[in-house]
Amino acid sequence: MLNMLQAIMNQSIELPIDFSWNSSDYIHAITEIERRAYADRAEHLGDADFWNVPIEMLLSESYAIERASNIDLSRATSSQDVKHGGPIKESEETTHYSVVDKEGNAVAVTTTINWGWGNGVTVTGAGFLLNNEMDDFSIKPGMPNAYGLLGNEANAIEPTKRPLSSMTPTIVLKHDKPFLVLGTPGGSTIITSVLQNILNVTLHDMNIKEAVSSPRFHSQWQPDMVFYEKYGLSHDVIENLKSRGHNIILRGNIGEANGIMINEKGYWGGADSRGENTAIGY
Repeated sequence: MLNMLQAIMNQSIELPIDFSWNSSDYIHAITEIERRAYADRAEHLGDADFWNVPIEMLLSESYAIERASNIDLSRATSSQDVKHGGPIKESEETTHYSVVDKEGNAVAVTTTINWGWGNGVTVTGAGFLLNNEMDDFSIKPGMPNAYGLLGNEANAIEPTKRPLSSMTPTIVLKHDKPFLVLGTPGGSTIITSVLQNILNVTLHDMNIKEAVSSPRFHSQWQPDMVFYEKYGLSHDVIENLKSRGHNIILRGNIGEANGIMINEKGYWGGADSRGENTAIGY
């Protein structure tokens, strides 16, 4: 319970809570934490001599953040809807980094082995996993891959052929010189995240930190849905989009972007607040 409370107080998840003693927000938040802790207690705890208690998982910071992330400050969660937690699902942990040197040379690199642990095969003696990028091919027309993406004969499997990828390492030029260097992990959401990051700077006048950390939304044709992050869209916007025929779906974090903006004042680094990202200059 303390780990979940710490996650909220550290703003690891975005919950605007008044922690005054016995305020409505305080009691509501603690109650929601207690519900989740007792659901875990009922499922996972017993005599460790007879039961494999997942202590490391239950005490981990990432597990606490995951458990507390669906607390709704405006409404109680019915206890029948609170399920116990389990092993955290493998997230879309592709890696991206952006680099600019003192001479202005810029590099944007996105690298991945696709799914968690790739294809599960290591190179003997080399210590690294092989990827399972074969999933990025279209197995057959109309059949989605792991990210729900559809393809056709253009992306069919063939010898020596490269599969279609969503990776989008990007350098934006201004007056023929690097202006933005950016990218993100996120599976099929990479393309839309990079687009929105660019627009955040060029259209909405955000600095690079604001641009990569701002809430995002995602749509990829099929499935016919618009995904958005918690607290990313106001109630009015959601209802307006629904009235226009959009199928609006709440999901977890979309990507973990980072980028560098270059202007006459120097280099400005932005690291997404969604994860363990860092902007460093030296």
